[in-house]
Amino acid sequence: MNRNIVGRHFELTEAIKGYINAAIDGLEKYNLDIISATAMIAGSEKNGKLGYTVEFVINLKDKNTIVITQKDKDAYAAIDLAIERVKKSLRRHADKIKNHKIMSFKDLGSEAEAVGVIESLEVEIVPMDLELHKPLDFEEAVEALRDEQSRQFIVFNDHDGKMRVMYKRADGKFGLY
Repeated sequence: MNRNIVGRHFELTEAIKGYINAAIDGLEKYNLDIISATAMIAGSEKNGKLGYTVEFVINLKDKNTIVITQKDKDAYAAIDLAIERVKKSLRRHADKIKNHKIMSFKDLGSEAEAVGVIESLEVEIVPMDLELHKPLDFEEAVEALRDEQSRQFIVFNDHDGKMRVMYKRADGKFGLY
């Protein structure tokens, strides 16, 4: 992420730069692709009173930009208020992206293409010879599943006559439905 900290009519100290950098680091928790963050602090005097204006410009991927401007009498207070508003905007943007559901072909964007027409709907059925001529019991199913490397599950009849499915688990044990 590119960072720019600019001071207008205001001398930036290392403490303020560090404070702003720490605040910008906190924005990465929203897991949005932030391309650049610019913080601009301007000092102004109006009617003999000193005030500060802080502006954050956050550029996100997909041409989304968040601009927050905050005025206050204290520079640190203006930075804090502006960062809270930026966090609120990023949280809303992240929720909007997370909850967005594509409703139409137009929402898919310009890269989307229509699915071509399926030319033939013929289904080829390949007959297989059954290796088993009698129903398996539990022990026979375990041995058959251990011996074969390619088969991941086997169907057998238990002692009550119910059809059961035994399968190989990732940890090497067997599961039973």
